Amino acid sequence: MRTTLLAIAITTCAHAATAACAPDMVTVRGDFGQAHFHVSVADDNAERAQGLMFVEQMPLMSGMLFVYDHPQAVSFWMRNTLIPLDMLFVAPDGEIRAIHENAIPLDTTPIPGGDGIQVVLEINGGLSARLGIAAGDVLQHPAFGTQAILPCDEKSDD
Repeated sequence: MRTTLLAIAITTCAHAATAACAPDMVTVRGDFGQAHFHVSVADDNAERAQGLMFVEQMPLMSGMLFVYDHPQAVSFWMRNTLIPLDMLFVAPDGEIRAIHENAIPLDTTPIPGGDGIQVVLEINGGLSARLGIAAGDVLQHPAFGTQAILPCDEKSDD
């Protein structure tokens, strides 16, 4: 299964190189290599409150990107969320600070992401471990602007 996921991720990388900084695309880069995710962006209170609630399935290399106006302490829960999710908690410069793997569907237990978080990427549960994504890896997306470790004008190394 891991080999299949990595092959999909590599194939996705090859096709997404020119779209790496589109609003609906997030690149994650780290020691594992890089992976591209097609995302929906939740950047206002209503969209963030809705999140992925009531979604019954999500394509493999897809997710939701929660973008906040400024860095802050964030906490999520899985109320009305039907699929397990990995939550990647990200600093204003794009560095992944923490990952909560396999959040339990429908659980209302708070999942704190820490302080100074400006972006949260939710992907299918277990996918971050299967791809090798870890804290310290970096996201590339237009939401990071001039603070980005991987600015959008940088070409991907596909």
